[in-house]
Amino acid sequence: MLIHEDAELIAVAKPAGIAVIPARGEPAEDSLHARLERERGERLWIVHRIDRDTSGVVVFARTAAAHRTLSMAFEHRSVDKTYVALAAGALDGVTRIDVALHEARRGKSRPARDGEPGAKAAVTELAVERRWRRRDDVIARVRCHPVTGRHHQIRVHLRSVEAPILADPLYGKVTRRGGYAEVPCPRLALHAASLTVPGARTFAAPLPQDLAAVETWLDQQWEAA
Repeated sequence: MLIHEDAELIAVAKPAGIAVIPARGEPAEDSLHARLERERGERLWIVHRIDRDTSGVVVFARTAAAHRTLSMAFEHRSVDKTYVALAAGALDGVTRIDVALHEARRGKSRPARDGEPGAKAAVTELAVERRWRRRDDVIARVRCHPVTGRHHQIRVHLRSVEAPILADPLYGKVTRRGGYAEVPCPRLALHAASLTVPGARTFAAPLPQDLAAVETWLDQQWEAA
């Protein structure tokens, strides 16, 4: 799980299914933050979060000074984040999604209407790395660079261009029907692949075994597109 450690911070590869901070209605000690503090016997400061069902790189500060520096870097968008997603759609010609987001019911987000009060600007840059096809269905492995950091941004943006992430329980229900339902994807197919913080320090986490297995299955069962 540990990717990097120095005097200022640690970087870890979070498994899917674990909340970074205590989730509502769950024991606080089950969160990733609490587990790491317990295992390491030291205080750690929370800098940022990724969704429970998302795997990948998470950084924690080891000092109050490092926490201030890193928190400001996130606030001022001085960090570079890269995610990998398996999306149900070809994404032909889509390289940038500039769609403002708005809070929705039950902790969700949605595309904002033009001029809607409370809308927050949101931009995601995309690059399709691979595609698989089976009859009329296409799955794309897409590398995502969120320029902004809104709640569920990548998930909502991909849904907004009719390419929801596989097995997304909130925004990708269509991927549980038809040909996509045959794909043995056990959880939200989104992975925080790398994070670059000030000082040009980049931390990377390889695609975890469960998502790598989905790609292997697609190689065997679907055609390259």
